[in-house]
Parts: sequence; structure tokens; C-alpha cells
Amino acid sequence: MSLLKKVFLQVIPSLLILTFIIFCLVYVAGDPVSMMLPENATAADREALRESLGLNQPFLTQYIGFLGDLLRGDFGMSLQYQQPASDLVFSRLIATLTLSFIAMVIAILISIPLGIYAALKRNTVLDFLISGVSIVGKAMPNFWIGIMLILFFAVLFPIFPVSGAASPLHFVLPAFTLGIALAAEMTRLTRASVLEVIEQEYVQTARAKGQKERIVIGKHVFLNALIPVVTIIGLQFPQLIGGAIVVETVFSWPGIGRLLLTAMENSDMAVIQAIVFVIALITIVINLLTDLLYRVLDPRIKYN
Repeated sequence: MSLLKKVFLQVIPSLLILTFIIFCLVYVAGDPVSMMLPENATAADREALRESLGLNQPFLTQYIGFLGDLLRGDFGMSLQYQQPASDLVFSRLIATLTLSFIAMVIAILISIPLGIYAALKRNTVLDFLISGVSIVGKAMPNFWIGIMLILFFAVLFPIFPVSGAASPLHFVLPAFTLGIALAAEMTRLTRASVLEVIEQEYVQTARAKGQKERIVIGKHVFLNALIPVVTIIGLQFPQLIGGAIVVETVFSWPGIGRLLLTAMENSDMAVIQAIVFVIALITIVINLLTDLLYRVLDPRIKYN
């Protein structure tokens, strides 16, 4: 499947389904007019607001109008902040993306060397140790990791700040909180992928020809073993953004995760719609970029 066909057959339908679900969130939450007006509002006030919002129009007409607003980046006004929801979300998005990117870099720097080393030292004490730590790291919830990091590196040993995003040091604890669980998952996947590639015929042939082990690993094993890891990176990055809801709450991080939690507590549907759309759009874009990266790593891979 060509890239253009992939966009038309997968990306665009996904976006349409996504926008329809987001549009329906307003009705799932209840009557928007009742949420926006006080309890003592008159019937005339309710009807006037309903008409101004276009809620008295047919469902399909409302959805088409919603799509038009979406193309302009207009999700409506935030009930809590009395600001455009899109402005609120995009003002917090950079903080969340930066935190997620740093967490991803941390996970990659930890997991790939450990996974390769564990595979090359298969069935040794170090292999069992790395695999065991990976299982434990995967099982630990983000909030518990965050609390433990705060306890050790902010309370017992006051090295890093706990809340806010005023300096680079503020990134350390929340980024490691997000990155540890991901590193555990990627370490296990890297180990399994390297073990699978090592058993391939072309690797055995390279070794039989007398090539040095570091050349065999670097030239024949590493890139081929990296393809499944790229998959997990592409799938996990959007989950990092989703996991930021808990981490941003623990560390008072000024990102969209914390904003989403506040919006849910206050039934601020415009903000919820904007955040859900942005996260889903990022997911779709990253999946598309992951497919493109496949072809860079291995030109034999086609869009099938």
C-alpha cells in the first residue's frame, strides 16, 4: 500500500471516526445547557443558550458545524477558565510533549544497551538480573515510582525539586517516573528481538566467515533487531502522554494531563474534547511516522 493510499484509507477515516466520538462526548456527559447555566436559570435563558449554541438544530447539522469549527481549531470556551479551550490546551501541550520526549530518550538509553547485553549474555547471572528488574519495573505503577523517587531524591536526599517546571532539574523526577516503566518493557523486547536475530542464518554465516563479533552485532544484528523496538516506541509514545495524567498530578507538572484531570472534575467538555482530539491526532501521526521509519530501517518492508 502506498503512503498516499494509507493516508486516504486509514488516516482520514480514523480522523472522521475520532471527530464523531469527540462530538458525542458532549451528549454522553449530559445536557450542555444544564452544565453551563445555574440551577435557577429560567426556561427562556435555557432556550436562548440552546439556540446560540445551535443545539436545537438536527444532529447531523450540529456535527457538520463541529467539523467546521474543528478545522479552525475552535473547540469552544472553557467553562472553568473562560478562555478558548484550544489556547489552554496548546499552552500546556509543549510541557507534556517535552516531558514525554525526555522520558522516551531516557527509556531508549537505558533499555537498548541493557537488552542487547542481556541477549548476548543469555542465561548468565546478569541476564537473569536484568530480566528480573525489567519485570519488576514493568509491574510498578507510575504513581508509586514517582512517590519513591520523591522520597529518595527530594526528601531523604534533597537533590531535585518536586513540583513545577521552572528549570531543567524539574524535568528529572517526572521524566524518570515515566521512563522507567517504558524502559522495562523495551529492555525485554530488545532482548527477545536480539535473541531472535542472532539465530538467523545470515548472522551464523557472518560468524562462520570469521567476522569480528562487534561487526556482526553492529552490522547484522542491531538494525534488524531494532525494527520491533521501533514498533513499541511508536505505540508507547502516545501512552506516555496518557500516563502523564498521573505523573503531572504527582509532580504538579503544568501539562495537558493535569489540565485534563481538572477539566474532568469540573465537567469542562470543551477542554476535554480538545485534549482527546490532540492526543488521538498525535497517536495517528506517530503511527504514520513509525511506518515510514520501517522503510528507512529495512527497505524490504512494504505497506501491506
